[in-house]
Amino acid sequence: METLLLAAAIVAVLLGLAGIILPLLPGVPLIFGGLWLIAWLDGFSRVSVTTVVVIAAMAAIAWLVDYIAAALGVRQAGASRLAVLGAAIGAVIGIAAGLAGVIVGPVIGAVIGEWFARRNHVQAARAGVAAGLGFILA
Repeated sequence: METLLLAAAIVAVLLGLAGIILPLLPGVPLIFGGLWLIAWLDGFSRVSVTTVVVIAAMAAIAWLVDYIAAALGVRQAGASRLAVLGAAIGAVIGIAAGLAGVIVGPVIGAVIGEWFARRNHVQAARAGVAAGLGFILA
């Protein structure tokens, strides 16, 4: 069982490394999860709990930067403050929906926010595309 968990941890880290380049894979959470699992399997003898906590904090900051980049992408496209707020709220709600929600949440939030601000479908769609591109580029 331990060998299977170690293999899963290594696969998670490798997928996470790929996720840094590929936009559809959540790179940072996969890397952190794999590293945490490896440390846990070893009883935290080589990697201390403190180190894992520091890595967790860095992972949380990196993930937060992804969401901020999506919101800034919306702002750069000339969207309203409601669209930026919608992208941020959509990102937070999207976390609960898993991988698809993480990607689609900011887009839907930006579209809804921009539509409420300007009632213009074209501008709302533009804000959604900007949120998606901001997330992918981050």
